[in-house]
Amino acid sequence: MRKVLILAPHTDDGELGCGATISKLIRQGAQVYYVAFSSCVDSLPAGAAPDTLIREMHRATTALGIPEENTRVLDFQVRHFEDHRQDVLESMVKLNREINPDIVFSPSVHDVHQDHATIANECLRCFKKKTIYQYEAPWNNFTFDNQVFCCVTEEDVENKIRAIQCYDSQEGRDYVHPDFLRGLLITHGVQIGRRYAEVFEVPRLIFNEGESL
Repeated sequence: MRKVLILAPHTDDGELGCGATISKLIRQGAQVYYVAFSSCVDSLPAGAAPDTLIREMHRATTALGIPEENTRVLDFQVRHFEDHRQDVLESMVKLNREINPDIVFSPSVHDVHQDHATIANECLRCFKKKTIYQYEAPWNNFTFDNQVFCCVTEEDVENKIRAIQCYDSQEGRDYVHPDFLRGLLITHGVQIGRRYAEVFEVPRLIFNEGESL
């Protein structure tokens, strides 16, 4: 059973970047862990409870099939990850020791959001001996290399959309609209002659003994 670790700078980033792929991996029997590095309290709408995004994240990851015991939210302050780079790295080192994942998903190093960039770069430092897939965030990427296409099913697409719709506090953002989410998956599917696909950059790809290419 492969162990897969999703690194989400903020609650919802993992679902947005690779939600359909998470659904597919779980269908195939992978053991998936999800870690968000901030609950983004400072970004919540006025009057929202401080744990709003944590509760929404638990609903969203459950919709994808991730057991609640495989999820956690760390307490780094949104938009200030750069100031705590070493602490971010040390938290990843701890995750690597505890979970020992085979595959790690993170944002792209081309992501211009300061928190996303910090997670992407520290991921490369910490998990350089693991396979690393970097997911797409078109609203933050000035460039992105479609190096790997993960074909997904209608069920996976619906699970991704259902998960993201759990984030009631983010309603109104263009990139959480179901039409955009489905359209992006269709666009990448068209690029390879398939119905739906998610795309990734791959700075590290490891085939262990006994695994085929």
